Parts: sequence; C-alpha cells; structure tokens
Amino acid sequence: MTSILTWGLLVFLSFLPPLIYTIWIRNTERCHRQQWFSIFLCFLWGATIAVIAALILEIVLEMPLQYSFSSGDIRPFLLAIVIAPVVEEFTKPLALRLRSVKKQLSELEDGLIYGAVAGLGFSATENLLYGYSFLSEGFVIFLALMTMRSFGGCLLHASATALTGYGFGKTVMKQSSFLGVLPYFLLAIFLHGSYNFLVSYEFFGVLSGLVLGFLVVILAITLIRKKIRTLDENNC
Repeated sequence: MTSILTWGLLVFLSFLPPLIYTIWIRNTERCHRQQWFSIFLCFLWGATIAVIAALILEIVLEMPLQYSFSSGDIRPFLLAIVIAPVVEEFTKPLALRLRSVKKQLSELEDGLIYGAVAGLGFSATENLLYGYSFLSEGFVIFLALMTMRSFGGCLLHASATALTGYGFGKTVMKQSSFLGVLPYFLLAIFLHGSYNFLVSYEFFGVLSGLVLGFLVVILAITLIRKKIRTLDENNC
C-alpha cells in the first residue's frame, strides 16, 4: 500500500515544477502582468477539466482503431502521435473561453501566457498519473523519470498550448472568425506530435530521441518567451 509520505512526494514532484514554470511564464511580462486569479483558473482548468475531457475523447477515438487495425503496434503509435496531440491541444486552450479569462485578453501576449499556463496545469496532473505508474520501477528510476517529465513534458505542454492561445487571443481582440485559430492549433498539434515521436520511439535511438525532444521544447519555449517580451515592450 502506498504510504501517505509517498503520495505527498508524488504530488509535490508532480505539481511543483509546473507551478514554478507558471510563475516564470507569467512574470515574463513586465508591464500589465496578468491577474493571479485568471492565471489560477487557467491552471485549474488544465489540471482538471482538460485532463478528464482528454481522457474521455482519447478512449472514444481509440475504439475504432481496435477494429480498423489488426496489428497491435500501430494503435499506440497513432494514439501518441495523432490522437493525443489533437485531443489535448483541443481541450487545454478552452480555458481561454472562461469568462473571467477571456475578458483579460487585451494584449496579444496574453493568449500566449494563458495558453501556456493551461498547458502547465495539464502537465501537472499528467505528471501525477504517470508518476504513480513509475513508483513500481523503484525509487531511483521514479526520480529519473519524474525529472524528465518535469522538464520535457511541462515545457512541451506550455509551448504547444501557448500557440493555440495566441491564435485565440488574436481572434478575440480583432473580433475575427475563429477559423483564424486553426493555423496555430495545427502548429500546436505538430509540435506535440513531433515531441511524442522523438521521445517515444527509437527512430534516432533512445538517448538521441530524448535530447532532440528536449532541444525542440527548449527552442519552442525560448521563442514564446521572446515573443511575450517583444509584444509586452510594445505595450509599455
């Protein structure tokens, strides 16, 4: 039976890094920083409703694959590279449609920030779910895998959902068609699917795939924070 101390450590390791990243992303903006209440709502949405909705949709969308493909190898591949990125990048940025969040979208960088925070909330709960399964691997392996998820997984979700958030924020501010979100949504799916491919399959080798995956998300979050700073400076 998992002890209270183990559960406490699991929750701590799962949520602390995303919370730190949330503060880091929010404070990238120097002028007109976002209200903590709206930040909390986005994080909470990502950690709860987005996760539950994504799990349900992934189960529903995976069902036809059981009858369409006789090979068991293709189903996990499609789930990781196609279904999960599409579903998760759909449910996470819906946080920006919350009334208290939507009314805060007054600057272009706001969508980037709120999208990233919703992604970080999602990654926190995902860390918890994966971390529970890692416990059976032994404490050292558990810590190593949690460290990798706390870095790569968190930055992936923050970066990918920030892209859709940016597109959504633009449509709200310009009062344009929501079709304008589509290019950013597709880019988020591509980033998410590419990362999953690199870290999940030994096409380049295990270590090389991890390194490439981490480099991708480092580049993505660096560009997103640079964009936030540039837009913020224009509004100061």
